Amino acid sequence: MTQHDTRRQPPDEPNDTDTFAAEINARLQDRIRAEIAESAGLLPFDRFMELALYAPGLGYYVAGAEKFGPDGDFTTAPELSPLFGRSIANQCAEVLERIPEAEILEFGAGSGALAIQILGRLAEIDALPKRYRILEPSPELRRRQHDRIQQRLPHLIDRCEWLDGLPERIQGIVIANEVLDAMPVHRFRLDDAGEPLEVCVGEREGALTDVDAPIRSPGLAERIAALQADGFALTPGYASEINLRLAPWLSALSDVLERGLALLIDYGYSRSAYYQPDRSMGTLMCHYRHQAHEDPYRYIGLQDITAHVDFTAVAEAGLGAGFEQAGFTTQAHFLIGCGIDQLLSESPDALEQTLAAKQLLLPTEMGERFKVMGLDKGMTESWRGFSVRDLSDRL
Repeated sequence: MTQHDTRRQPPDEPNDTDTFAAEINARLQDRIRAEIAESAGLLPFDRFMELALYAPGLGYYVAGAEKFGPDGDFTTAPELSPLFGRSIANQCAEVLERIPEAEILEFGAGSGALAIQILGRLAEIDALPKRYRILEPSPELRRRQHDRIQQRLPHLIDRCEWLDGLPERIQGIVIANEVLDAMPVHRFRLDDAGEPLEVCVGEREGALTDVDAPIRSPGLAERIAALQADGFALTPGYASEINLRLAPWLSALSDVLERGLALLIDYGYSRSAYYQPDRSMGTLMCHYRHQAHEDPYRYIGLQDITAHVDFTAVAEAGLGAGFEQAGFTTQAHFLIGCGIDQLLSESPDALEQTLAAKQLLLPTEMGERFKVMGLDKGMTESWRGFSVRDLSDRL
């Protein structure tokens, strides 16, 4: 999920001896082809992406292959440095202090590194939550997360709980680090006359491919029209993505979060930057063995598929769901507000962590490409993570 804007060629094919990967790829392609046939030969791209990433037992995030860190396909901020999670823990502590019996809910905990960093720091400052809950769809990742937390923080494993879906209610803090970019998106393209078409998935000469078709997904035409009314996506040939699942997701989250703060951390732009004229081919990107490329049909089930986040859409959907906007800033400003400099000075391996901190903070690395949005409910406080520089006025 950690990615660059640079367009790259696909890496080498998987090794033919990797029978597990070959089986996953073949079975998932059969599943997708069956759905294409059931959809009269054209499958909306968001459904293809959903199957490629989340089909039970087969999708990229629910099959058993390694995904995170040096042996996986990409490296996220918690794998770069414990300073990331320890800084976020300082923001968590500020929320936990103000809500008795508060909990933490993390979406998609990956390798478990972020949970370990947050819990470890909160234990140091005597600010542990009542529970640390992880919503994780992958049984394999659940097992790895549990084992890693138990190994690193055995005294806190009983405080952790894994969920299949949203809890009935929660008060406290919600963390979604690189979650929104992996939500299935719809794709569109303007024809030579400037009329919008939906990019669907079909077959040509036995291979899966993009197929431009009249818009069929409910709500997509209205969203494209709204973009165009604001002066975006007007040039013939322009192509991009729209996340129609964002608003329902935030609405469901708002229904269960009675009081607290949601932190949404991801790479993305404000709407004006997302749909600017020179970003005319969208932001869809795939990640396989630490290489980025543009072909979502090349390693189905074996690669990550992502799109940048339209944070203006996140803010609008959050407000529509009943949240208040708590702040919006770059990752660098957020981590500085959360005291990463002090944590670095206290680190026993400060020299090594300084190099990692540069990757988290520098504008040319993750510092400005990644953004943090805060949405809160039932609280009117200002939060330290947005104290250095709040960029909400740019949305």
